[in-house]
Amino acid sequence: MSKEIVLALGGNALGESLAEQMAAVKVTSRAIVDLLAHGHRVVVTHGNGPQVGMIHLAFEAAAATQAHTPHLPMSVCVALSQGYIGYDLQNALREELLDRGMRVPVATLITQVVVDENDPAFRHPTKPIGSHFSPEEAARMTRNGYVMREDDRGFRRMVASPRPLDIVEKDSVLALMKAGQLVIAAGGGGIPVCRQGNHLKGAPAVVDKDLASAKLAELIDADTLIMLTTVERVAIHYGTPQQRWLDRLSVAEARKYMLEGHFGEGSMQPKVEAAVEFAESRPGRRALITLLTKAREGIDGRTGTIIAN
Repeated sequence: MSKEIVLALGGNALGESLAEQMAAVKVTSRAIVDLLAHGHRVVVTHGNGPQVGMIHLAFEAAAATQAHTPHLPMSVCVALSQGYIGYDLQNALREELLDRGMRVPVATLITQVVVDENDPAFRHPTKPIGSHFSPEEAARMTRNGYVMREDDRGFRRMVASPRPLDIVEKDSVLALMKAGQLVIAAGGGGIPVCRQGNHLKGAPAVVDKDLASAKLAELIDADTLIMLTTVERVAIHYGTPQQRWLDRLSVAEARKYMLEGHFGEGSMQPKVEAAVEFAESRPGRRALITLLTKAREGIDGRTGTIIAN
């Protein structure tokens, strides 16, 4: 039975550099086209954590030279990342489709996501972007006003991550999908904007791509939200002797496990949260969390973690 799917690509589907991205999207495209070949209609979303950070830092470095290139707001950096990731992804998808004899138009849509300018997230930056830095580099960036956080690979810059309230281009996404096109939308969680009357003002933030994908899936009335990550299933007690992989969760069970702190704040937690929001938005909706290469098997119920009411 065909489904209307929003497919959220994890960072492993794109790599962390231009060269890695060009190689990764070829593998990614095969998994996406597999779904199309089985009759599903798909909207693709993706992250941009490494890419948007590199763009921002590159323009900052240029601003420090004699050229005095202007600093770019984070919203513009997100827009740039949508363009260059979409360029690689849509071309790889087009090539894979044509190799299989499938003539499906592919389009990348620059997408804006409405956030609340009074969202508490602006006072507590939590979203990591860009590359990792040494302690010395992180100290310099802290003196320049950035919020830095250490993980097991070094220090990363943190920016605000407000909740997505609306997708400005939702009607365009829906029209393209209904017309049989493969749409790439809400890249990097979408360009964060605040409504000021009829004006949309860019916000200094990065929206979580899984929450934005859930909102988009809800607004275009998709059946299924698929979030692809580095593990085949969700687990509780992850990394301990009590680890247990989960095939299916009710919304109530997922909420219970989130409250108990089973999921990593910057990794699995936002995926489970997005899955819950989508699954409870309308009866019959379900979310799937699994590996990129297992998306088709997950849709068929043979692997992955399903979250549904």
